Amino acid sequence: MTLLRPRRFLACTCASILVLLAAIAQFSLRASAGGQAFEKNERSLQAFRAVASVLTSPRCLYCHVPGEGPLQGDDSHPHAMNVKRGADGKGSAALRCFACHQTENARILHGPPGAADWQLPPAKTPMAWKGLSTGDLCRTLKDPAKNGNRSLQDLIPHMDTSLVRWAWNPGAGRSVPPLSHDEFVSRLKEWIETGAACPE
Repeated sequence: MTLLRPRRFLACTCASILVLLAAIAQFSLRASAGGQAFEKNERSLQAFRAVASVLTSPRCLYCHVPGEGPLQGDDSHPHAMNVKRGADGKGSAALRCFACHQTENARILHGPPGAADWQLPPAKTPMAWKGLSTGDLCRTLKDPAKNGNRSLQDLIPHMDTSLVRWAWNPGAGRSVPPLSHDEFVSRLKEWIETGAACPE
């Protein structure tokens, strides 16, 4: 009987070690998964901050305003001639956007900029984010009621329209966004693919 005790002790010890090793392995897997989720979330947040640097540049803030009048200039001052959005975003009945804005930029310094379908977002979906925090801008961009009824994937082709691309070719005397168009779209895709996380 005395010879069996060490064997029992050894069996119990081995079983305890196996249970402990299994628990450590499970904890490691959870920690690894948690670390990967944290890393993915951080990548998403960093990608959106890059996207936001473009969306809050003067070229984008011209039209993405909470009020009824567009802005102009790098200092984003109110548009001259008391221009208004209008129901369809293309100006009031008395002063349509295309009266001054053609399909391309005027050739004179600070002349009227132009692109195909020049307009503000329509009144029903103004896509307004001037003055919002980075987090609120992010949540606005994700909300179909505020982003022009678009899914996240729908945002990608929208960024390739001539009106959006105009921001990188605004005409002489105007600044351009801080990222290239290709980098902007790449960071937008990265933000979406990594879960479209929003800052607080």
